[in-house]
Amino acid sequence: MEIHCLYGVGIPTERSYVYKLSPSLGRCKTIPFRIDGSADGSTNGGCLKGGVYTVDGDQSVPVLSAGFMCAKGWSGRNRFNPSGVSTYVREYLHKAPTSVLEGRGMESGAHVDIMGNVGLIEDVLRVAAGASGIELGGDRIHSDVMKISERVKIRL
Repeated sequence: MEIHCLYGVGIPTERSYVYKLSPSLGRCKTIPFRIDGSADGSTNGGCLKGGVYTVDGDQSVPVLSAGFMCAKGWSGRNRFNPSGVSTYVREYLHKAPTSVLEGRGMESGAHVDIMGNVGLIEDVLRVAAGASGIELGGDRIHSDVMKISERVKIRL
């Protein structure tokens, strides 16, 4: 048995927000905070624009959320993987469609569009047909998921 994590990367993805108090005037009196659209800058590997921090991901899920468990949480023998089942991270780097005829993109790494990614489909079919993670080529990592995961302090 093996664990495979297959997900897209290479698209700015919302990670967190900068809030400020809402003015007490207007119809949204019950909502005390709103996103601070004037906050801009870059810190900790993220990009802050219009009060929204973005990081690498698939446009919906940040890399850390998509890949942490395969990169660290299930890696090796620990309480989350007591049998030490092998884990493989396979990232699909987003490549926008080159023409209108390509539709959403045969190499898309976007959250839903990845279902049309030829590389992902090939990997899923090969695993379903019995190929091992080694036969797929092992890990294929384009992001900093391994480095980011090492900074997460959790008892394994």
